[in-house]
Amino acid sequence: MLRAMDSAVSGLRAHQNKLDVIGHNIANVNTNGFKAQSYTFKDTMYQTSTASTNGTANAGGVNAAQYGYGALMGVISMDMTASTPSYKGGFNATIDGDGFFITKAAKITMNVDGTTNDTNELKGNDLEFTRVGQFTVDSNGYIVDGNGNFVYGFRKGDADGVMKALRVPTKETVTKGADGWEISKSISDVIGDEYEAIDIKINKMGDVDVTLKVENAAGDEETVTLTMGQVAIATFQNQEGLTKNGNGYYTATPSDNTGVCSAAIPGDGRATLMPGYLEASNVDMATEFAEMIMTERGFQANSKIITVSDEILSDLINMKR
Repeated sequence: MLRAMDSAVSGLRAHQNKLDVIGHNIANVNTNGFKAQSYTFKDTMYQTSTASTNGTANAGGVNAAQYGYGALMGVISMDMTASTPSYKGGFNATIDGDGFFITKAAKITMNVDGTTNDTNELKGNDLEFTRVGQFTVDSNGYIVDGNGNFVYGFRKGDADGVMKALRVPTKETVTKGADGWEISKSISDVIGDEYEAIDIKINKMGDVDVTLKVENAAGDEETVTLTMGQVAIATFQNQEGLTKNGNGYYTATPSDNTGVCSAAIPGDGRATLMPGYLEASNVDMATEFAEMIMTERGFQANSKIITVSDEILSDLINMKR
């Protein structure tokens, strides 16, 4: 078989893979928090016909002569650039800078300290990280994201550095002291029939404020707003090393290339939040369409090489007739 046909076949495969990446980007042009991917090529193996030799006093030097065998996939990389925030209102938030919200389908407790390396805690618990801060409160009072996963942070009443799933306090955990209403015990207590939150908000520092209906000493109902905790933000030394997991999630493992990671509250050298906003997709349609045209032309050119190679083989067969 002709080398040209081998090269063209590899070129077709490589260009098809790039079209797959472009198609995925365009399909997610309106997906909140989506990060576009880019595809690069690399040349494949070579057959050396003449090796490169050094010149001598009696003979000149000779450059190498090599035959190539086409193209392969080089790198599929993620563009982690923050995109335009879109105002949605409600209990939503986007991260104004680098970082990710921390979520998990199950409830666990982690001991983390934003000033130190928390890599083992954050990479070893099957956590998922997302840029999409589309929050709601479930029937048990837990803050969850759009997929029902628990949102993690630092809760009032817990020791410093303890990170848990955030939960709305109940009437039973709220008392009125000399300085006003306060959370009287851990909000991890089981929520009973007295639970009644009438409003919940988040601010740029990650504070989650909940407004509750409570009874004062006289038995009259009051409304009181308390800070139940702060949403945690995870940062990575190399966020491009994260693995996409679908549904807007990324995962990290101890053996990946994300490097050092840690979790802390917004601010204090970390990104802050934009309440009421959600991050749009960072897919650039103009770039994607230009890349699609170039990739299509590359695919056509490689298919033409196969056609020409087939004609040459046909001519060789016909020579015997």
